[in-house]
Amino acid sequence: MKYSQLFGKTQRQTPKDETSVNAKLLIRAGFIDKLMAGSYSLLPLGFRVVGKIEQIIREEMDKVGAQEILMPLLHPKAIWNETGRWETAKEVMFQFKKDKKEFALSFTHEEILLDLVRKHVQTYHEFPLKLYHFSTKFRNELRAKSGILRAREFLMKDLYSVHTAEKDLDKYYWEVADSYLKVFKRVGLEAKIVEAAGGVFTRSHTHEFQVLSEAGEDTIYWCDSCDFAQNKEIAQGKSGEVCPKCKKGKIAESKSIEVGNIFRFGTVYSEKMNVTYTDRDGKKKPAYLGSYGIGVTRLMGTLVEVSNDEKGIIWPEQVTPYQVHLLVISDKSQVISQAQEIYQKLQKAGIEVLFDDRKDVSAGEKFADCDLIGIPVRLVVSDKTGKGKVEWKERDKGKVEILTIDEVIKRV
Repeated sequence: MKYSQLFGKTQRQTPKDETSVNAKLLIRAGFIDKLMAGSYSLLPLGFRVVGKIEQIIREEMDKVGAQEILMPLLHPKAIWNETGRWETAKEVMFQFKKDKKEFALSFTHEEILLDLVRKHVQTYHEFPLKLYHFSTKFRNELRAKSGILRAREFLMKDLYSVHTAEKDLDKYYWEVADSYLKVFKRVGLEAKIVEAAGGVFTRSHTHEFQVLSEAGEDTIYWCDSCDFAQNKEIAQGKSGEVCPKCKKGKIAESKSIEVGNIFRFGTVYSEKMNVTYTDRDGKKKPAYLGSYGIGVTRLMGTLVEVSNDEKGIIWPEQVTPYQVHLLVISDKSQVISQAQEIYQKLQKAGIEVLFDDRKDVSAGEKFADCDLIGIPVRLVVSDKTGKGKVEWKERDKGKVEILTIDEVIKRV
């Protein structure tokens, strides 16, 4: 992609109404645009990052046997009344009337998924079901002030599993937990599994996936020697105390960002919605439900919060919008032509490249934009690099090398 043709350019000024690092940098770098509080558009650069995050999640979901679907965002009141959540979750939901009928915008999809199951599955041998989708969620967030970490409209991946036995649900629950840890590691984050309360989703304990960050709005207590971790709301220990699990490590207290969560609903909702199956003896029994979510756009925001410096964003190579950022620093026609040739060679080799081909823009401005956008590798073609060679510099390192185009392709 040529930068001169890219929709969504960098901005020099920091948005005055944004306080979070993720929103400031993503807006300035041209990844997102703010429509109103808690509502953002994904611009081409941001859309590419989200697409790569989605693909990593999709690959891990497929490994645990899940099938991808897509469910509606507009829901009738009647289906939420079946579980009672039209009333119990109304503070979170966007509810409205149209032509004397009442509707809600999706804040989750348990009821919709169970409605699908009762329509299409009846006997035990069709279980377990493992279905997921990527969709927009709407939540009446009263504190939409943390950029895309706490938005009223956001992109989420939710997986739902339906089983004939609690034991089978428990087994899959922890399979998904392991899968989620792989997802977060692959996108470049270290996440902890944290025990938590269920909130509006379930009264039983659930598990969250938390990334340590001062930008986080959660507080967790975790052991420095084992995997013990709990949300402050249900914490058994305090900072500095001996771990109640391993009896060796000490409890630490940290701010964190929640990037995923998993729930075991059991048969509570299936009983209310009459979601049953016929067992081997011909008897009808309620199905067991599990729900598992990852905030996709929140993941992008989290990456920016934990990976940046005074110059801008530093993207992990797994989710960077482009693999290399190519700059031409010259007004000489032969050098510009050489940069064009290198751009074409990189594309032919299957390398994703953002080419800053702008004219009448200073070298300093191009370097600043490059650092702000945060692509892992910067390539520079200038009067000094020589024919067929480029200057190679990694975003998070100071070392500069002169390489041939073949060496660049091999490295990338």
